[in-house]
Amino acid sequence: MIKTIKVGAALMLASSAIAGCSTPDPTVYSGLASASQLQPNMADKTGRVPYRYQTNVSWSQYTRIIIDPVTVYNGPDNQFGKFPEKDKALLADYMQAQFTEQLKTRFAIVSAPAPATLRLHVTLTGAKATTAVLGTASHIDVAGGLYNTVQAARGREGSMTGSVNYAVEIYDAASNRLLSSYVTKQYPNAMNIGASFTALEASKVGVRKGADALLAEFNSCRRAAFRSQDRLAGHQCQDQEDEEDHQRNAEENAGDRRSGRGHAGKTEEAGDQ
Repeated sequence: MIKTIKVGAALMLASSAIAGCSTPDPTVYSGLASASQLQPNMADKTGRVPYRYQTNVSWSQYTRIIIDPVTVYNGPDNQFGKFPEKDKALLADYMQAQFTEQLKTRFAIVSAPAPATLRLHVTLTGAKATTAVLGTASHIDVAGGLYNTVQAARGREGSMTGSVNYAVEIYDAASNRLLSSYVTKQYPNAMNIGASFTALEASKVGVRKGADALLAEFNSCRRAAFRSQDRLAGHQCQDQEDEEDHQRNAEENAGDRRSGRGHAGKTEEAGDQ
């Protein structure tokens, strides 16, 4: 009995120490254009999107998008820590490529404002690289494995693996009116060992997840359907979105839907769900 208590206490202490290695949650970064409009996101149960601003907009009316170059945030409240400058630039370029790759499946990518056109501005506000050796080891040892199993079930961040923080601001391109903005933190599934093999892979997985999430939001038909006079269309849209949500949840619980098969010697080639 005493031995069991001692083991349990040791695991709790180890888990507390591991939890302390996670990156800070996003904040309302003072240098953002939309900072004064961001509000606590009470609808967010994941902790990934703690602050948001949202107008009553139907994305279905937009068919084109301007994607601004990703900005690296240099304000005093940035969350890069000791993240190297060269890695900030590399990650910003990767974000530009991934968001463009995803959104071109929904919009025509353009360079000039026009009707039915959005403008997307993404700001990289923080990042953490995976801790060398320890990131992978924490998925294998007893305490780290237990902690990561619990975190995976909760959809929360794993131990000693990297992540990425950024802000998204979406404007009507013709009027320059802010339609939506949010700050978010993205990271791999806590049991995704492949994302811990290299320093930046977990941050890149977070970028891919974020690009997927934004595309899913744009593809949502809920707002457009419920404004329609056709109530049947609205119910069909709701049913479709509920099914999509159920499928996404199942995929995340199962791990990365686009990862390579197996773990040894392999890293992910697509976004972690």
